Amino acid sequence: MKTRAPASTRKKVVIELDDKRALRGFLNPSRLAGAESLDLLTPEGEHEQVVVAKVRAVYFVRDLHEEFAPERKAFLNRPKLDGLWVKVRFRDEATLEGVIPNDLLTFLDNGLNFSPPISIPTQIAFTSRVQRSLNSQSSALWE
Repeated sequence: MKTRAPASTRKKVVIELDDKRALRGFLNPSRLAGAESLDLLTPEGEHEQVVVAKVRAVYFVRDLHEEFAPERKAFLNRPKLDGLWVKVRFRDEATLEGVIPNDLLTFLDNGLNFSPPISIPTQIAFTSRVQRSLNSQSSALWE
């Protein structure tokens, strides 16, 4: 019987900090929820602890060396994805729209995983609760 090698638990990420600096490396996505600091494995193989309170957003990317920020920050029209259409407003009043799973337990977490308007080059973005306010674009429930 063949045994498959376990899939890597670390995904390629770019962590954007409050001061707009970008840290590139590998991160275990299952450790995002409830963490006070993130254990980033740099491309050089070193571990770096990043305090979640200083993280603006974590972008899961396909390539570490390409541009990570979404080209568009908003949808041109109503997205055809399943989920709740939201607008994330950061502390510096910058906004980014996305679609989150239609699950109320998502809001109880420390952070929010969402799909930005264009999935290339960023597949999923994560932002911590301390970094954002949230408005639903689908209804007036969050306004």
